[in-house]
Amino acid sequence: MLKIGDKMPAFSVVDQNGNKVSSQDLLGKKTIIYFYPKDNTSGCTAQACNLRDNYEALTAAGYNVVGVSKDSAASHTKFIAKNQLPFTLLADTTTEMQQTFGVWAEKKMCGKTYMGTLRTTFIFNEEGVLEKVIEKVDTKNHAAQIL
Repeated sequence: MLKIGDKMPAFSVVDQNGNKVSSQDLLGKKTIIYFYPKDNTSGCTAQACNLRDNYEALTAAGYNVVGVSKDSAASHTKFIAKNQLPFTLLADTTTEMQQTFGVWAEKKMCGKTYMGTLRTTFIFNEEGVLEKVIEKVDTKNHAAQIL
């Protein structure tokens, strides 16, 4: 997992529209990169909608908001349309970006062990330096945790 003061790792994935987005594209603006397990699940929807509902406050504070999961670009497009999300979602279908950030890890549920996404938010400054990590995400009040 990244630590405060680390530089944003290099990555290149596609957004919901199939456009390539790299770490270089996010420099120059404060950026929130939030990793979540899956489109259209209750916790992930609550988190995305909380960020949507507070999007004006986040952008007023100078933040660029980017969500990341291993869902496809097509899944992201539907998720955005269904919930009127005003921010970019990145499709990390290979989990390479999640592995680089340290959020692809072993999880346990109902006695089963599996690999999955640790719901984590990283906040980078304009130079791409990590300023804050939120590991215990409150999906219903996530914007308040950030601001």
